[in-house]
Order: sequence, then structure tokens, then C-alpha cells
Amino acid sequence: MTLRITHVTERLPAVPCIGWVRQLLEVYVTLTMRTTEGRERAYSWDLRARAQDVEGWRRAVGEAVGVLGGDADAVALARLGVSELLANVVRHVDDPRCCLLVEEEQGLLYVRVFDRSRDAPAVTMPDWDAESGRGLWLLREMTDAFGYTCTPGGKWVWFRCRRAGEDAGEKA
Repeated sequence: MTLRITHVTERLPAVPCIGWVRQLLEVYVTLTMRTTEGRERAYSWDLRARAQDVEGWRRAVGEAVGVLGGDADAVALARLGVSELLANVVRHVDDPRCCLLVEEEQGLLYVRVFDRSRDAPAVTMPDWDAESGRGLWLLREMTDAFGYTCTPGGKWVWFRCRRAGEDAGEKA
């Protein structure tokens, strides 16, 4: 198998529009597609995390997971997960610039968000009476794997799920 990496960077025209589309039109959007034997394997976006744009990124991640072979359950889980990861950037990170990555590796789907904070995410037993504080715990419980990787410039927070109800050891 040959792995080809293609980078496409394009300045999109600024036109009046609403919500998450405006963000895509106002900034440089980097879409990275890794392909193996003609199949898309990964999607990556450089973005600014803003609360009003989370639903748009949920849609984009859902579409990417579908293209990568995810079934309805994988799409729903990825949408939920990316909402939590981006909401945490909005709430807890001073610099909203981040990178969102969705990729398929050996039949498994990974969703990763890089932010510019070196603080480890706090996953604690939730207070069921509180209005917040359950997201990462719930994500950890619902996914096959959840974690973070610290780097000198920040951290990657990620989760892994199956594409289509398959066993984690199976390859598609």
C-alpha cells in the first residue's frame, strides 16, 4: 500500500452568511486528506473554536466519519465527542485556535482535537446534580478509548470508536 498525503489550502471568498459557514469563509481552511489506494483516510481542519460554530463542526465530523465507513452509531458518537472536545476548548483554553482531525486507522476511527493549552483534561466522577462536568467522563465511558497527549505547544485530546459495530480487532 502506498500512502499519499495531499494538502489543499484555499482562501475562500468572504460573503455574507450565517453561523459556522461564516467561520469557514472568514479564515483559511486547511483540509488534509490522506489517501490509500484511492480511499480517503483522514480529514483535518485548522479552526477557531467558538460556541456558535460547534454544530457546524459536528456536521462536518459526522460527514467525514460517514465517508470513512462509519455507521449511524459511529457518526452519532463522533458528533457527540467532537461537541465535547470543542466545547472544552471554548471553555478552558485562552487561545481558540485548534486543529480537528478525523481519521481511520486499521478499521478504527479516531477523532482528535489539538489545542494550545498544556493543562491535562480533567475526567472526574460527575456530580449528577451539577449542570456541567459530565462530558469527558461520558465520552470516556461511551468510546473504545479516550486519552490525551501533551506536546510542547499544547495537547491532543482524542477518542477512538469502531466504524460499524465491528470488533476492535477486525479490519475492514
